[in-house]
Amino acid sequence: MTLSQLSYVIAISETGSFSRAADRLYITQPSLTSAVKELEKELGIVIFNRSGRGATLTAEGLVFLPRAKQLWADYQALQEAYGRQGRRRQQFAVSTQHYSFAVKAFVEMARAVDVAEYEFAIRETRTRDVIDDVAALRSEIGILYLSDFNRKALTKLMGERGLAFHPLIECSAFVYLWRGHPLAGRKSISFADLEPYPCLSFEQGDNSFYFDEEILSTNEYPRVIKASDRATMLNLMVGLNGYTLCSGIICEELNGSDYAAVPFDADDANPNSVMEIGYLTRKNALLSAIGKRYIAEIRRYLGMEEEVGAE
Repeated sequence: MTLSQLSYVIAISETGSFSRAADRLYITQPSLTSAVKELEKELGIVIFNRSGRGATLTAEGLVFLPRAKQLWADYQALQEAYGRQGRRRQQFAVSTQHYSFAVKAFVEMARAVDVAEYEFAIRETRTRDVIDDVAALRSEIGILYLSDFNRKALTKLMGERGLAFHPLIECSAFVYLWRGHPLAGRKSISFADLEPYPCLSFEQGDNSFYFDEEILSTNEYPRVIKASDRATMLNLMVGLNGYTLCSGIICEELNGSDYAAVPFDADDANPNSVMEIGYLTRKNALLSAIGKRYIAEIRRYLGMEEEVGAE
């Protein structure tokens, strides 16, 4: 069985005729007929009913066709992934919680990579999806944080999925809000100060609050609004004087200068908590050259001394 034979069967099924399929494929009808007969003999089945009106699939053909289409689609995907004339198309994907610095590093990485063809992806997504994407090899790298609250649960899940966590930086909690907010000018903001305003949180779609992106998620907030993306959250900050709790690592180039991060003023009832931001990989996996550049760009943005090498 050859790929050409698979393409012939698909063409005949779509045109309903050996002659029309031959015209589409730019081959002679006798060559097409001979190739399909050889395939049917090899498989021990009859794929098409032939008649003066054209060609229709037999019962065996109806079973065979979807499998043939899947094989053909897989072949085309390989061609797409590796480019034309055998040149491998560079691929890289990262899944991340909603961090503007992760997007900024991705931008700088994409600008610097000097390859003729590539296919990159960045997914700002839910915490569980970050873990699942790396485990399923949809992404090479995942960006998220651990804290005293979620560390045990997430570390257990990552271990079960064959993942390793690599720390990058530790941060205390900041209150993130727009500069027109009544509290934006404060040197620090307490939990009591925030009570009149809605707390904004990224929707996780899960019952487990161990997946919450916001630090201090165990606190009882009287007003909570869930959002699914960063742009919506920023709009809610302006429209409703909402706020969220974050690492304080803000990229004004991407989010704009209309927002501020103010230190969270902890107390006995609401102690501060340390966020340990890091990246996920498959255990024992070596980062690709592009993956190494991406992590180097993150380190550079976070002020961690590391030279970004060329590809």
